[in-house]
Amino acid sequence: MAFLKTILVILLVYYLLKMVIRLLAPKLFSYAAKKTEAHFQEKFGDFMSQQGADEERVGDVVIDKKPNKNGSSSEKVGEYIDFEEVD
Repeated sequence: MAFLKTILVILLVYYLLKMVIRLLAPKLFSYAAKKTEAHFQEKFGDFMSQQGADEERVGDVVIDKKPNKNGSSSEKVGEYIDFEEVD
């Protein structure tokens, strides 16, 4: 009799948890979606404010750094070593 009672209690707990999860899951997912959306909007807002601050008129040419004039192609990089195959 105790074994049957234990099986019934386990089944009852299983079905109760199943019903509670079905009731609470949509609310939990909507809460997580709202939090995620708020996080993305915050990050996107920061990105857009940076873009707005850095934005200049369309068609303007801006040079941030002048090219290095000291770099020549005849710079000695290292020693050349010729390898031979050994059979």
